[in-house]
Amino acid sequence: MNRQLAVLLYAFSAVALGSTGDVSKVNGSIDVERGQEVGDVSTVNGSIEIGDEARVRDVDTVNGAIRLGQRVRAQEVGSVNGGITVGEDAVVSDDVSTVNGKITLRRGATVEGGLENVNGELRLEAATVRGGLETVNGDVFVGSGSRVDGGILVEKPGGWNWRGSERVPRVTIEAGAEVAGSLRFEREVELKVAAGAVVGPIEGVAPRRVE
Repeated sequence: MNRQLAVLLYAFSAVALGSTGDVSKVNGSIDVERGQEVGDVSTVNGSIEIGDEARVRDVDTVNGAIRLGQRVRAQEVGSVNGGITVGEDAVVSDDVSTVNGKITLRRGATVEGGLENVNGELRLEAATVRGGLETVNGDVFVGSGSRVDGGILVEKPGGWNWRGSERVPRVTIEAGAEVAGSLRFEREVELKVAAGAVVGPIEGVAPRRVE
């Protein structure tokens, strides 16, 4: 989870340095218009909206949500405190990560890297993730028509990740979904695997098969 901590440092450096084609702020939201092509997009306190069919490189905020529209192309997407939505048929060529926030992939979205958070749901709606799913306290939902390469890891809480919560995360794999690679659980979870789902080896908990 060290990658998320780097987002904070990156956001400040991007605002300080900038470069031609980049869009950056300290305080305030950023909207990239439909079809626009820019470089890195970053803010410290504010949300970021990337319009449909836009092309961007890294998208980062510290405190705020990020939304990628339909058919957006981005390199890497990260927040510290805020949810992230990747729109229909959008492609992220690297990782999508947040510390505290829900990550949602709409139908047809593809993330070539991994999906990571500490607190918040990881939700795939007929989407594809090539680099696996990783969380500590979050729920995981892999919807019908989704594919995950690289498996699923739910880490044991500890250190700065641990808030003392007794809540048990829920992991749901729907019929018609596929998870290639191991499903590894270092803590207690409620795991539901539909009869029509295809999954790799499961370590740490026993699944409950549902129709």
